[in-house]
Amino acid sequence: MVRVPLSEAERLRGERLGVALRGARGDRSMVEVASDAGISVETLRKIETGRIPTPAFFTVLAIADAVGLPLDDLRYELAEPPGADADTALSRSADAG
Repeated sequence: MVRVPLSEAERLRGERLGVALRGARGDRSMVEVASDAGISVETLRKIETGRIPTPAFFTVLAIADAVGLPLDDLRYELAEPPGADADTALSRSADAG
């Protein structure tokens, strides 16, 4: 099976997902959260750093549950501002860096 390369917008959304989950983790250790979510620490690390930009839904659900982050809040954090597109997201990313 050949994987279609991710678009820049998808890659950026994966980075935002990682930032949101890392922020919700707070001071808790990766080991504790990964254990509570039933995933490996390496998987959590890769998701938080954006190296797995499209994790399985149930993995995201497990992490969100482990850190007490409601999915509605996560959805809000990952939403693009109205009228934003991949070019807008890219320019914001470049301005931040």
